[in-house]
Amino acid sequence: MTSLEQQIIYFILAITPVYLVAFTLYIIRALKGPSISDTVLAIDAMTYDLAAFLVILSILFRSPILIPTAIVLALWVYALDIYVAKYLESKEIGE
Repeated sequence: MTSLEQQIIYFILAITPVYLVAFTLYIIRALKGPSISDTVLAIDAMTYDLAAFLVILSILFRSPILIPTAIVLALWVYALDIYVAKYLESKEIGE
């Protein structure tokens, strides 16, 4: 194992607790959010961080299949954002 690979592994292991704390805070905000906008924003941030974490895990496990999964997850959440924004704006679903 080269020195660069060791540095990457150390970085990933150091950043993992930060992601876990962020996920915990996002879940708290999603459950306690005083408004629907706060809940949606917390779920968005959590999901985008999850997509980034999947990319980090794909580097760690050397599994390139996780990268397209992260991209699909991010695109799905973006489409969900558009749908929720349209619902909150007009209070109707469809079209």
